Amino acid sequence: MSELFESIKRGLEEAIAHSKGEKTEVRVFKPRAVNVKDVRGKTGLTQDQFAATFGISVATLRHWERGDRKPQGPALVLLNAADNDPEGLLQILTRADRLKKNNERGLKGSA
Repeated sequence: MSELFESIKRGLEEAIAHSKGEKTEVRVFKPRAVNVKDVRGKTGLTQDQFAATFGISVATLRHWERGDRKPQGPALVLLNAADNDPEGLLQILTRADRLKKNNERGLKGSA
């Protein structure tokens, strides 16, 4: 069998062992839970502004803030980044937005 197949097979076997609670070399990254309302408060943004900046719906944000849903995956990672450095993340997100708008207008290098 090919080297690629063997690598995939080993990975799957390790994942199965890990899911059964067996000791493996699997590294699991679990972002910590955050209080979304507190994170938004650190940014100083309204719900509408926060949702637009972070690319989520206002309805989703409201569910998170009420606690009847919890952010997961990449959204949770992004919220952890916002919790750790709200100003820095906002600079990155708004700079990307300015670059996109400039590219749409045909402007280069302006940000």
